[in-house]
Amino acid sequence: MRDNGMVIVGAGEAGARAAVELRTQGWKGAITIIGDENRYPYERPPLSKQQLNGEEAPQPVTIVDEARLRELDIQLLAGDKAVRIDREGHAVELASGARVSYAKLLLATGAGPRRLAANGDGAQEMLYLRTFADALRLRTRLKPGNRIAVIGGGFIGLEVAASAVALGCEVTLVEIAARILMRGVPAEIAVMVEERHRAAGVRFKTGVLIDRVEKEGEELVLKLADGTAIRCDAIVTGIGAIPAAALAEECGLDIENGVKVDATLATSDPDIYAAGDCCSFPHPLYGGRRIRLEAWRNAQDQGTHAAGNMLGAGLPYEALPWFWSDQYDQTLQVAGLSDGADTTVTRDLGEAGKLFFHIAGDGSVAAVSGMGPAGAFAKEFRLAEMLIERRARPEPAALSDPGRKLKELLRA
Repeated sequence: MRDNGMVIVGAGEAGARAAVELRTQGWKGAITIIGDENRYPYERPPLSKQQLNGEEAPQPVTIVDEARLRELDIQLLAGDKAVRIDREGHAVELASGARVSYAKLLLATGAGPRRLAANGDGAQEMLYLRTFADALRLRTRLKPGNRIAVIGGGFIGLEVAASAVALGCEVTLVEIAARILMRGVPAEIAVMVEERHRAAGVRFKTGVLIDRVEKEGEELVLKLADGTAIRCDAIVTGIGAIPAAALAEECGLDIENGVKVDATLATSDPDIYAAGDCCSFPHPLYGGRRIRLEAWRNAQDQGTHAAGNMLGAGLPYEALPWFWSDQYDQTLQVAGLSDGADTTVTRDLGEAGKLFFHIAGDGSVAAVSGMGPAGAFAKEFRLAEMLIERRARPEPAALSDPGRKLKELLRA
């Protein structure tokens, strides 16, 4: 049994940031991170981009390395899976048989890839991308001339498609919904993204179901419900993620689309918190609506916020939802939640791209989305985020006019 301290299950973005923040805010006791991968905590966004198409052999982009962990006196138990939480005994049991006791516990277990239930003897050969090991495996298949089928038109699928076609692969993307980026991204942006991919050579099949995956020699054949057969050298599936909430559920914590937490990120046990992809939380900007976000910034922000509350701050988490994706030489960003908006106002920035303001029924800006060359609209986008945070109700005509400065609308 190890000494009582702050224990974090999960060595990803949220877990690593929380550990550093605990030390930054003055916690002098033990801090232990438990991670089932035998690696130092690393960033996941590069997995579908630089680590697939970079010329040199990829290396994980670490969040905290050995030297930083030693400097902060943080213990990392890498490659040892947490298998049970003993709430009464305030301890986490590991696959190795070790027991780590805690004063406060943070669940930052993330999410795992949603598996596609497909028939056929080739289904088990579909690839998924969630870990660095997954990226290394996929990288070996992205050779010039190879035929790659991507199932799923979300961020991961599209980023893999962009990386594959840039390496000279023939890429077909299959999406069962009527369009790509159905979840959280407005149609206006989805159209721009698809046009950019088509220009690069990606083929699309949307609004069609998967029938089965057959293996014929060295080939995989992806058969669709409309009779189409796509012959390929590899199939990559990115159809969403499932929150890793089994530990929480087995020990009796409340579950609702992941680990259910309150405004302070505390679970139904006041000594256990959760952060990142694994938890759902109420958001004050959207009437306390409970949401779960699979996003880099959310994991980072919630990790640091949970650390403060584990130390007694008791502050509600209010950060604006924000998503980002690189698509070739373009950057896509979405802030806020657009699904409850009534109207959309377009702000054309010329060569810098376009912003789309999504307006709620009361006239307030509920969300903003944008696409353009990397970094070109960053300043405008941050001002747009501030309009959402302040629940501003600018005139639609002013939003659509690039000659009207957003800073002026904030003052108003």
